Amino acid sequence: MQSSSSFPVPVNERVLGYAPGSPERGSLQAQLQTYASSEPVDLTGAFGNGRRLAGGDLVDVTMPSDRHHVLGRVALSTADDVREAIESGQRVAHDWDELGLEARAAIFLRAADLAAGPWRDRLNAATMLGQGKTVQQAEIDSACELVDFLRFNVEFARQITAVQPQSSPGVWNRMEYRPLEGFVYAISPFNFTAIAANLPAAPALMGNVVLWKPSLTQQFAAQVTMDLFEAAGVPDGVITLVPGAGPEVSEVALADPRLAGVHFTGSTPTFQHLWREIGQNISRYRGYPRMVGETGGKDFVLAHPSADPALTVTALVRGAFEYSGQKCSAASRAYLPRSLWDTIRDELVEVTEGLSVGDVRDLGHFTSAVIDQRAFAKHRDAIDRAHAQSSTEVIAGGTYDDTEGWFVRPTLITSDDPGDEIFRTEYFGPILGIHVYADDQWERMIETVDSTAQYALTGAVLATDRAAIQQAARGLRQAAGNFYVNDKPTGAVVGQQPFGGARASGTNDKAGSLWNIARWASPRAVKETLAPIVDHRYPHMQPEADQ
Repeated sequence: MQSSSSFPVPVNERVLGYAPGSPERGSLQAQLQTYASSEPVDLTGAFGNGRRLAGGDLVDVTMPSDRHHVLGRVALSTADDVREAIESGQRVAHDWDELGLEARAAIFLRAADLAAGPWRDRLNAATMLGQGKTVQQAEIDSACELVDFLRFNVEFARQITAVQPQSSPGVWNRMEYRPLEGFVYAISPFNFTAIAANLPAAPALMGNVVLWKPSLTQQFAAQVTMDLFEAAGVPDGVITLVPGAGPEVSEVALADPRLAGVHFTGSTPTFQHLWREIGQNISRYRGYPRMVGETGGKDFVLAHPSADPALTVTALVRGAFEYSGQKCSAASRAYLPRSLWDTIRDELVEVTEGLSVGDVRDLGHFTSAVIDQRAFAKHRDAIDRAHAQSSTEVIAGGTYDDTEGWFVRPTLITSDDPGDEIFRTEYFGPILGIHVYADDQWERMIETVDSTAQYALTGAVLATDRAAIQQAARGLRQAAGNFYVNDKPTGAVVGQQPFGGARASGTNDKAGSLWNIARWASPRAVKETLAPIVDHRYPHMQPEADQ
């Protein structure tokens, strides 16, 4: 069903500052206190028939920066829970489609206004405590980006549905935009509350019903998000939240003939496994499931000898160490010319060593703990390796402590070998590998950046020489789906920098754009003949006239 209504023009949500004495700081601190001082809560699933605990084992959800503090307990979904969620979605699928874009948009626009207003503190506080984000990182994620996704998605849907074919005399042609037939399986990561919300919300806006499996380590904010959707009017069964372990939930979801699509953000190996399983099951599906995924990154900063030194230090520190590098866009490998390195080395080390790392409830910290024990162990092992081998040198950070939380110091590692593991492996943590090159090797470095890692998500070039910028842009054309000039390689804004990459970084369907929203529609071309032809004969079939 199409709508001729106009929709509100979206504007990016304003980022609040939370400076001392500001009203937003006080209200957020009160919400943090409320959540942190409460008894552990039951983190329920939404299986389409009300909220309840799943049927499997209970798992504690703790604070990364205070790992012994239990925020809540979540039960793992069983196969029966997943089947119940899928069936509940199918029961409401027709009515959700028939509701039409205008009514569905109204629901998600209401969710956006709730998130921007009375729910802002709840979303931010849940993200800070449950995912270890500082106030700045939570604000740009669980408040602003979430609001932007919800508002801009409506505009993107309007643009898509406005695309209509031409009609010839006597014919009315039109394009209908249907939901996919079946259900969409949304699998979301721990690191962004906004992404976790958008993965089910984007398909749902286009009329799809969605099975949503968030990361267990994001479950605290996921529950607040589900509460938000329900408060905004999303009907039971449209988005069914199934907490649990990925393999167990996927075993049921991927085997169902009604699987219509997968909306995924997470690791490259996991997405490749899902694709492989779908390929093996392809003959059992009703259609061909659409695969939309944003996966890993080994994101680069390439500086030219003309780069501004102050900019370089800031881009590296913010790009690599905000949210402890737990962004798929985080800078994790840098290539710096010798002349620039000699200028900034001491300052970069000093700034990195001076970064404040601690509990998110202290708003004065720059970053906090990594998400869990598995991440901590991965970063610990990478740092230990760098300490142990002669080809790398740890020049800042290089320490870790899991006594109270999963704390890893922001770490700088240099290597003369541009093929070393630190330039190829995605650690997803506060570790930045640095290779220093001779100033006259600029062109060679462009080739090195392009060929070293399997990923192609984000990257940045720093230079004041315009010819060098153009040269890097051409040479790195396929190396990054989001390419930054004189900026850090993080911080894409919905509606401004549609986000996604290729190679091993995903399908590049650009979250926060109409290209992503279009993936969740199944167009139907309709031709209506207004004055039907009633004679089967063509003019050329008439007899020749007598000469």
